[in-house]
Amino acid sequence: MPRLPLPYLTLVCLGLVLSPFAARGQEVLDGIAAVVNSEVVTFSQVRELVGPKEKQAHDTLKGNELVEKIKEIRMSAINDLIDRALIIQEFKSKGFTIPDYFIDDRIQSIIKDEFGGDRQAFLRTLAAQGYTLEKFRDFQRDMIIVQEMRKQAVKGTNTVSDVKVNDYYKEHVDDYSQPEQIKLRMIAIRGVDNDSRRKMIDEIRQKIVDGAEFGDLARMYSEDSTQEAYGDWGWIDRKKMNESLTKIAFALKPGEMSQVVELGGSYYLLYCEAKKAASVKPLKDVHDEIEKALLQTERQQQQQDWLQKLRRKAYIKMY
Repeated sequence: MPRLPLPYLTLVCLGLVLSPFAARGQEVLDGIAAVVNSEVVTFSQVRELVGPKEKQAHDTLKGNELVEKIKEIRMSAINDLIDRALIIQEFKSKGFTIPDYFIDDRIQSIIKDEFGGDRQAFLRTLAAQGYTLEKFRDFQRDMIIVQEMRKQAVKGTNTVSDVKVNDYYKEHVDDYSQPEQIKLRMIAIRGVDNDSRRKMIDEIRQKIVDGAEFGDLARMYSEDSTQEAYGDWGWIDRKKMNESLTKIAFALKPGEMSQVVELGGSYYLLYCEAKKAASVKPLKDVHDEIEKALLQTERQQQQQDWLQKLRRKAYIKMY
């Protein structure tokens, strides 16, 4: 029988390779979740796949939200298992085979990378999870088949035309735009109904005019969350603060401090350290990024189209 061309296999998800077996702690009644042509997908297979996700859902959700999430997780798992069955069946129907040494190499890499080369530790882990080495070999064989058949489905899809890249850039230019920004420091003093507070903010401003560092006085006197950072708000755009403070801040020139601002029960001093004009990244700077994203999207779509084709010609029944 012919063999499917197998390029060098990058070992992926080694840290998770045993995770589908984690849910086999106790004996449970099994049943049929789906039929794919002549192959049965069982509920035990579904449980093995969804164990960690369901645990996370139980830890974070309650009531109807939890029920719906569990349904979603299980339905997704069933569809994944149906796709896997269809892919493996397609592999077999074409007369392809996987050489045994590929499986051996994969397992040896797992033992080396995940168990420090300790084969006995690896075997003990399998046994503790109720799996034999032969069962694990079958699992690895299926993984390789699915990986390679998915690669074959998108074979030849290596480039995206410049026209598509240009069109995407034009349609999503806002994603590559940066609004006007200022590097801002602020001093906030609470309590405008107290004359001493007004006197304090006036004295602070005068000290800065006389040469004191704005950041040092912010660290000493400011009463907002940036006090420990010497009043530093970093680079901000016009959406960061309320409209009144934003208008004043963006009217400042680099190195300029505002007058005392009274707003919402507090006094403010604003200081603009620097400014950046609004800008758009040129296409040449983001071309490769866009091309990579479009290529990934196109490959995913090709895989989905291929799987839908397999589904259309198959007998599938879900229970």
